[in-house]
Amino acid sequence: MPAIVGLNVDMKSNPMTIGEVADHFGLPAHVLRHWESVGLLCPARVTGGRRRYTRDDLFRVASILRAKQAGLSLPDIRAFLVAADPAARKDVLRRNHDVLQARMTALRSALDLLEAGLNCSHEEISTCPNYRVRLVELVEVGAGG
Repeated sequence: MPAIVGLNVDMKSNPMTIGEVADHFGLPAHVLRHWESVGLLCPARVTGGRRRYTRDDLFRVASILRAKQAGLSLPDIRAFLVAADPAARKDVLRRNHDVLQARMTALRSALDLLEAGLNCSHEEISTCPNYRVRLVELVEVGAGG
């Protein structure tokens, strides 16, 4: 999955094929078919049952990709996207917001540790005071876990 989802807002207004949409987002076509099978997408069909994706479908794909980047499960993404009730939608988002905040906090701590290691000139990294301060909450007995 691409690290950053981009949507070209000047994209042609003609409906796109599944291959064109897959290429646009850097996805295999089977992923779009799967998302359709679990109720995340519902592209229009033309003669022969071929899918045609509109601009609205592209925004939906972009929403799914961003939600996946945020760590939402496909059922949560579906619940979020189909919720007619703003309170139900916000419940899904609030729950996932808390989980993402915790992940971001852990990632910031990990990044701090790497930066401390990069800035360390000690021969033995584990004796560096700046490095150790990033680990103290894990080492202290009775602290957190």
